[in-house]
Amino acid sequence: MNTYLYIAVMALTTYAIRVLPLTLIRKPIKSTFLRSFLYYVPYVTLAVMTFPAILTATDSPMIGGLAMLVGIVSAWLGMGLLPVSLLCCGTVLALQFLI
Repeated sequence: MNTYLYIAVMALTTYAIRVLPLTLIRKPIKSTFLRSFLYYVPYVTLAVMTFPAILTATDSPMIGGLAMLVGIVSAWLGMGLLPVSLLCCGTVLALQFLI
């Protein structure tokens, strides 16, 4: 019985999250602060979900952190997604063999 209650609560929560903004906010949002906040929400959510996975994907969190640092620097230098991911994977592979 509890399983059905959990499913119903989750369904209502998911439905409310999608429907309430459509019904309550009818005018365009003019606040620059609120618009910029809503613009960055998906990026922050992705970062919050990805960061712990990067550190725990390897045997050592230090190796994951170093690979992440290599990825940040290479992306900052303008490299594309494939080269950045290959550099990160290569960093993890090299450090796993060295340590």
